[in-house]
Amino acid sequence: MSEDIRMEETENTALTHDDQLEDGPEYDLNKIKILPGASEDGTSASFQIVEEDHTLGNALRYIIMKNPEVEFVGYSIPHPSENKLNFRIQTYGNITAVEALHQGLDNLSELCEVIEDKFDEAVKKRDYSTKEP
Repeated sequence: MSEDIRMEETENTALTHDDQLEDGPEYDLNKIKILPGASEDGTSASFQIVEEDHTLGNALRYIIMKNPEVEFVGYSIPHPSENKLNFRIQTYGNITAVEALHQGLDNLSELCEVIEDKFDEAVKKRDYSTKEP
């Protein structure tokens, strides 16, 4: 088989989950979806996040609401027996609801990293005190 034919086959083949770079993050493309009813300009939208509950919902709602470009954010669990989280985001128009969600997820991730680092430092120092110095 010539090199040109192998290149064509490689270019026409979609990458599978196993072909993702090992160093890069793995994304679950079915984790978050935009629900029908989003505004045409993108300033308001509803999202559904699967396999999540109040643990993520309340923390993410709080972080997104701290964004001054966000007018409204709320979440609900549609039914207790379904492991789904519905989010509604409305912005003032300078950013889209999708951008607000991305920023919120990034900010929450950074916050969790800081907390984890401080926790690890305290464990390494064997400083288990809860009192301020």
